[in-house]
Amino acid sequence: MKRFAISFFAFPLFAVFLAATAVAQNPSPTPPPDDPDAVKVFEVRLPVTVTRKKNELVSGLTKDDFIVIEDGVEQEVTFFSDERTNPPVFVGVLMDTSPSTAGKLGFSKEAAKNFLYTVTRLRKDQAAFMTFDNEITLHQDFTDKLDLLDRSVEKIKKTGSQTAMYDAIWEFSDQKLRNAPGRRVIVIISDGDDTFSRAVLADAIDIAQRTETTIFAISTKAGFLGTVPGVEAGQVKDAGDKNLVELCEKTGGQAFFTGNMLELERAFKRISEELRGQYILTYRPANQNYDGRERRIEVRFRDREKAKDYKIRTKSSYRAVRDNLR
Repeated sequence: MKRFAISFFAFPLFAVFLAATAVAQNPSPTPPPDDPDAVKVFEVRLPVTVTRKKNELVSGLTKDDFIVIEDGVEQEVTFFSDERTNPPVFVGVLMDTSPSTAGKLGFSKEAAKNFLYTVTRLRKDQAAFMTFDNEITLHQDFTDKLDLLDRSVEKIKKTGSQTAMYDAIWEFSDQKLRNAPGRRVIVIISDGDDTFSRAVLADAIDIAQRTETTIFAISTKAGFLGTVPGVEAGQVKDAGDKNLVELCEKTGGQAFFTGNMLELERAFKRISEELRGQYILTYRPANQNYDGRERRIEVRFRDREKAKDYKIRTKSSYRAVRDNLR
């Protein structure tokens, strides 16, 4: 069990520490190796979800149905796959174990286990399980063995003192998903705002985009079975909720706001179905310069009639920086 310890309260000169952390740099991703002989050609991979009215997933589309636009210019699509030919999924389930989750821990654990069983196809997909509070703990690295995943979730018995969600996203994306040989996904289960990370929302979005990671989030802020006070299910209420939505939308995923166990299970089922039904579009940007700028992405239908009936969701941008991805 790997433990990313970020508990800061053992430092004896606490006042000095606070001053230091106020100007601390944001975490840095693992640097790419220097290879002067490497061909400087990069591509962008887009997991694309297509739905019709009532949020029903649309299958049966082909490469020729889509157009990819970057900064207003149509791009060359170099790879396409659908539910029959998609690469495997590498999914990390990151569960909040801060104090406010204590009354919901049993529900979250049961739902997490059910999701892991649903999303992991035998001998193809792999999953990992991590928790975050004032510490970030990897309980199970990537595996396709469901019994190991089940045991790792079941062992969670207690909560910590804070919420370091953005740091957890950074650690998992940078250290675990960077070289995962398939589609990279994070599913966050949390009921509160980040209270302890060095990283901020923009850092979490940036590292997810740079490692081609799609983020889904399930907010358990609404109380389960009336035991925990919370907002009405499905409503985005505060800044923390809005940050969760932005985190997901900018990486091509979706945030769900649940109010009871049934809604929680439906959210997990929806994510599992979506990962099955995604299209993967890879394109080679016409602008091959690593200029560090944020580039806007839009995926459209070539047929305007389809655009009237269907909706496309994918990540909206990326920064053109050199990174070390498989």
